Amino acid sequence: MSNQDKGFFGHPIGLSTLFATEMWERFSYYGMRALLVLFLTASFANGGFGLDRETAFTIYGIFTGLVYVTPMLGGVLADKFLGQRMTIYIGGLTMAVGQFMLSAAAIGGDNMEARQFWFYAGLGVLILGNGFFKPNISTMVGDLYDNNDPRKDGGFTIFYMGINLGAFIAPFVAGYLGEKVSWEYGYLASGVGMLIGVLWLILRSEKTLGHIGLPPNSHISRTRLTGMEWGKIAAITAVLIFGVIGFLQGWASLSEGAQSTIPKVVGIVGGLYLVISIFRGTDGRDQWARVGVIMILAFFNIFFWVGFEQAGTTFNLFAVDNTDRMMFGFEIPASWFQAINAIFIVLLAPLFSMLWLKLDKYKMNPKTPFKFAWGMMLLAVGAAVMAVADAISNSGSTILLVSPLWLTLVYLIFTMGELCISPIGLSMVTKLAPPKLVSTLMGVWMFSFAAGNYGASQMETLAKSMEVTMGQPVNVFWFVAAITGAATVLLFILGPWLSKMMHGIK
Repeated sequence: MSNQDKGFFGHPIGLSTLFATEMWERFSYYGMRALLVLFLTASFANGGFGLDRETAFTIYGIFTGLVYVTPMLGGVLADKFLGQRMTIYIGGLTMAVGQFMLSAAAIGGDNMEARQFWFYAGLGVLILGNGFFKPNISTMVGDLYDNNDPRKDGGFTIFYMGINLGAFIAPFVAGYLGEKVSWEYGYLASGVGMLIGVLWLILRSEKTLGHIGLPPNSHISRTRLTGMEWGKIAAITAVLIFGVIGFLQGWASLSEGAQSTIPKVVGIVGGLYLVISIFRGTDGRDQWARVGVIMILAFFNIFFWVGFEQAGTTFNLFAVDNTDRMMFGFEIPASWFQAINAIFIVLLAPLFSMLWLKLDKYKMNPKTPFKFAWGMMLLAVGAAVMAVADAISNSGSTILLVSPLWLTLVYLIFTMGELCISPIGLSMVTKLAPPKLVSTLMGVWMFSFAAGNYGASQMETLAKSMEVTMGQPVNVFWFVAAITGAATVLLFILGPWLSKMMHGIK
């Protein structure tokens, strides 16, 4: 892509297409995410499943973890066979159907077995759809720029604004409909949003993306998918949806031993295939060093998301149980607090984009490992502030409802940390990955989100276990602050070495 393409605020015009597509996909995902724990813990009388906190957190953690495991599959299929564009269409259409399944599960009724079946089917379809969608749209953003184009980090930051614009709108629309009207309308709105994103990409891709994202070995002058390729999209989408339904129907009939063994076998086979793919696609000392940087920073990324994803679990219920949500006679829906991070991203992302360019102009732009270290430090500070708010709320014999400004402040600090890590990480993978492995290693990067999301869901349970072992209270937020604080120190120590391993890539 030419550096002269500056049709979208100084960036390639294709960024506008991918920006809006991702915005609607994130509207879909974050609308569902804002409701998930609230829906699971709501009583039967209020249309929910009546689960306790730990069970709801575990379901949330497994789901949000698997959402970031399947991108490895989508990345490999895009690199080897389908190209990014076909894979995104498959993922988007599949996720829309998953949201409609959740809506069906939320309608209510006395048949809890049927409701639970459609609920888990919806989550399964969403997991597979996200795996096809997520790594490939980020890869296409990277393909808009040359590796050393100084606009690249800024371009990913703008793209990240699209993610968070969708995440900001979602709780107000899907969250309000789900909490205040009926749960099924929240999930229905999320599904419609996903369909809008797919339609936008279909209408805009030919004129703004050119050859980018088409199947491997396509002619450079080609800009659109063929009728046969659209047939493949429809067929694969159907296979994914009905495959999940068939899997759930068959899974219940398996023995406990088989249910335990199958995931382990799949994990081992998938891991071996991934290792073989990386060995085959990586050549030379420099490429291996850069792949090493991706792997090491992916490991640290786990700790960041262990802390950050408290937003969907402990923060979400802190908003319900410990926060004064009355304002001018109106009770603010708890799901609306999920929009705070997103609005701060939208407000601050342009400033961070300009900051990196300004620092680069004066040769002061921190290398990627140091940006990660600063981001991790901010997360540790935010977790400590949350621990103080929790201590104030639980200082007496009864819960004291604290000001919503506490959650707002924590989300502000977390957001600044996120802007130092998440968009920079996406950019880093596209710059450091060997050309044949960009989507595959983007999938590996997403796997670190998976581990972080699942870890986040288990932090409260782990803190309670430590209380039993140590014989004294362990506050989950101080626990998160300690873990991420230690990771911060390690990142600053390793930063110079990791920067050298990047071999000239900024």
